Amino acid sequence: MLHTVIMAGGAGTRFWPASRRNHPKQLLQLAGDRSMLQSTVDRLEGLCPAERILVVTNQQLVEKVRQQLPQLPAAAVIGEPAKRDTAPCVALAAEWLLADDPEAVMLVTPADHVIEPAEKFREAIAQAVQLVEADPQRIVTFGIRPTYPAEVFGYIERGPALAGVGNCATFSVERFREKPDAATARKFLEAGTFYWNSGIFVWKAKTIAAAIREHEPAIAEQAARIVAARKRPDFPEVFQREFCAIKGKSIDYAVMEKYRPILVVEAPFHWDDVGNWTAVPRISGVDSAGNSPRGKTLSLDTCNTIIRTTDDHLLVTLGVSDLIIVHTPDATLIANRNDEAAVKQVVERLEQLGWDHYL
Repeated sequence: MLHTVIMAGGAGTRFWPASRRNHPKQLLQLAGDRSMLQSTVDRLEGLCPAERILVVTNQQLVEKVRQQLPQLPAAAVIGEPAKRDTAPCVALAAEWLLADDPEAVMLVTPADHVIEPAEKFREAIAQAVQLVEADPQRIVTFGIRPTYPAEVFGYIERGPALAGVGNCATFSVERFREKPDAATARKFLEAGTFYWNSGIFVWKAKTIAAAIREHEPAIAEQAARIVAARKRPDFPEVFQREFCAIKGKSIDYAVMEKYRPILVVEAPFHWDDVGNWTAVPRISGVDSAGNSPRGKTLSLDTCNTIIRTTDDHLLVTLGVSDLIIVHTPDATLIANRNDEAAVKQVVERLEQLGWDHYL
């Protein structure tokens, strides 16, 4: 059966001040009236029932995640005691599912992506499940056809096409490529054989668990010890001890760059990882002046500006352009839209100053 593992432990520091340690990006409403996490679960409707969804987040977010997803059993939300990247998350989830379903097929997806339309997403996932069931040793990922020479994404280089596998074009994977510099990104775009790496995977739980045991045996052993204790009274202590002892690593470095066969399905859906504030206009739209407002705003002689406030606080802009303006009850950001990457530096500076109450 298909199970879905949603990775929801990110911090989303580039969305400060809306994103905080206790309310990060995946819990924000950046597109519509549903949070990114809620939208991730919504698009699984008809594909994977609530009882087969597992959300892996961090300990301090467990209750907020449960509040946002009341349709899930409380035990379906797992809180990691420390940040250890995606390989330990996947290892833990795979062992967790195998304890209940030895033939589990896993869909692994981040909680903070915008994917539309949901029907096309479900179609692609269904095809990937068929590919894995036809050959349980396969790992399937999803590639996004690049529209510009992005330097912020990892890339997948495709190999020969597979015939007769469904409506979505499918290829073998030649190799994974790290985030490139500008010149290399242009070459990737011009080649036409590279995809952005979506970070979404489908595989048999036992296949990925075996691959992690082969390439990262320490991570696999620690994950297995955690799951072995999950019904014991000392589970919290075991989880804390074993997980914190894990050396963090991404699943790409731990397994993807070493394992074969891997297939890449060309995504038939629109995908946006919504990496920073400048992505918001792409997903929420703009007005006639190129502004992207949310909340109670009044914009006069204002253009190309991202404006975020609450419904009970009026934010007025007059004679400005190319800004990011985000108001929250205890902090306000005003930034040059063309220097958006500097927002992360603000968070780093707040940490240096010890102003943790703003983080």
